[in-house]
Amino acid sequence: MQWDIVIGLEIHVQLATRTKIFSGSSTAYGAEPNTQANAVDLAMPGTLPVPNENAFRYAVMFGLATNAEIGRRSMFERKNYFYPDLPKGYQTTQLAQPIVGPGHMDIDLPSGDTKRVRIHHAHLEEDAGKSLHEDFHGMSGIDLNRAGTPLIEVVTEPDMNSAEEAVAFAKKLHSLVTSLGICDGDMSQGSMRFDVNISLKPKGSDELGTRTETKNLNSFRFMEQAIHHEVERQLDILEDGGRIVQETRLYNGDRDESRSMRTKEEANDYRYFPCPDLLPVEIDDSFIEEARNSLPELPDERKARLMEEYDLNSADASTISSDSNMANFFEEASRRCGEPKLVANWLNGEIASRMNQENIRNIALAFIGPDVIASLITRIKDSTISSAGAKKVFDALWTGENDSVDAIIEDKGLKQVSDTGALETMVDEVLASMPEQVEQYQNEDNPKKRKKMLGGFMGPLMKASKGQGNPKLFNEILVRKLGE
Repeated sequence: MQWDIVIGLEIHVQLATRTKIFSGSSTAYGAEPNTQANAVDLAMPGTLPVPNENAFRYAVMFGLATNAEIGRRSMFERKNYFYPDLPKGYQTTQLAQPIVGPGHMDIDLPSGDTKRVRIHHAHLEEDAGKSLHEDFHGMSGIDLNRAGTPLIEVVTEPDMNSAEEAVAFAKKLHSLVTSLGICDGDMSQGSMRFDVNISLKPKGSDELGTRTETKNLNSFRFMEQAIHHEVERQLDILEDGGRIVQETRLYNGDRDESRSMRTKEEANDYRYFPCPDLLPVEIDDSFIEEARNSLPELPDERKARLMEEYDLNSADASTISSDSNMANFFEEASRRCGEPKLVANWLNGEIASRMNQENIRNIALAFIGPDVIASLITRIKDSTISSAGAKKVFDALWTGENDSVDAIIEDKGLKQVSDTGALETMVDEVLASMPEQVEQYQNEDNPKKRKKMLGGFMGPLMKASKGQGNPKLFNEILVRKLGE
């Protein structure tokens, strides 16, 4: 039997407010455990929560950026469950009246098409603390610093049908919230966490299958692996005549294995009821317009502008526009050297490769700035160095050996030989040492074959020049002399 894959996402986006959603405690990352949780965060008797206005502003900005309905009246409920890192015994969240209603985002597919993924809603809530299981001599510790940190939980419709589509949506969402400035996007610190709902149904059927939820995935790679793993697990069960159990699962990316965490709760299991300490929040037109006016250039708008202003192709523009820091880097380097296509090639090539190798997620933290890459491209453009020489210069720049392009070229003797007299002498010597190849070239009438045969002379020429001969000039001299 053939099966359709159906995927929906629940994405927790940690908002970049300076204080928590209901208290004045700091949200700064990296403090000593349990030093940033006050009596309000712990719901001590006699304390009352006070909503953080910025959390609402950020949620409205997200709603506007995803073409969503804004909840003019939203309210908080208490969601009751008992985990060691949930100090109150309940989570303050939104259910019946969320701040953001239905919206959508369009994602680019490998085929070049776009697909619309509907957003069911996004609601405000507080984060829980964190359980620590290492270095406690067989015991677990609890860090409540994160308790009360504001989140929006983005819930999609089950509109995705492959791991690739789900990851494309997650990356697009990451690009959006970081461009908005409402989230730092650092998944290693838990700033974005993905829950993936997956089910299978007979191909073409309108009836959805039983779904499972794989929780707390904190990287695009683990998310993709977890989806592939769960699809295979469900396929094996269904093909053997078994039944899928609705449950919550955990995935271990290092081992590529998953396990059941608990059977899936329904809403009534959480015993939701309106929070008695928080009044409903009314959002007026002026608040929404203020948020709208604060929206920066969004990734789709940025992509269209980069394609128009810099004549980039869609693929390069998509990659660069997805990250505001990368877009700023690109525009600054392009302004300095006047070669936007070369800047895009280096950004999507050598720089992206090195960042991936060293797990650098923000180009602002990379070891090379836009002024330096512009200087490097200028030296390629004016034929001071060859492409091969440029990579050697880049290696030295990246490792911090030197931060001056010209100094590296000088120190390593990478300056390209463009003296036509010296190059002609080398060409004469190489041609004299290859009489058979010269005769074959001159007797060949097919222009394409002759062009290909030129490559056979370039290797010896570059060797003779110790890799510093100007390839373009070499080629021009070769064609002229071989035609004489």
